[in-house]
Amino acid sequence: MPMADNAGWTAAAATDPQLACPTSGVVDIVFSRWTTPILWTLNTHGRLRFVELERLIGTITPKVLTQRLRQLERDGMVVRTYHPEVPPRVEYEISELGRSLAPLFAHLAEWAAANLDKVEQARHDYDTDTPR
Repeated sequence: MPMADNAGWTAAAATDPQLACPTSGVVDIVFSRWTTPILWTLNTHGRLRFVELERLIGTITPKVLTQRLRQLERDGMVVRTYHPEVPPRVEYEISELGRSLAPLFAHLAEWAAANLDKVEQARHDYDTDTPR
């Protein structure tokens, strides 16, 4: 969105939350509690069966993993492949759309490596400072 008319943009942002932060739609899709670990794992390890994905993530429940995978499939971030065998086999892989987020995740990983210790220090300082 052009920002030439800042006053108009500010007025529109006051009535439309999407305009206040144009990335909020992306944040809602990508940064929900389990989406990032799922996409990261699929991007890193490639095509995986449900149980393999669950094992690699570790702390996610089967119910939540199922819900997140369905939402990610709906959003076009994950591709589900059903193999009609005995027993049936289902595999999940990151889609091209999901893979296009890899540079974003790489930047976030760099930021985390450079700054999370500063965040922890700020939290510590805040928590040990005088009561508010």
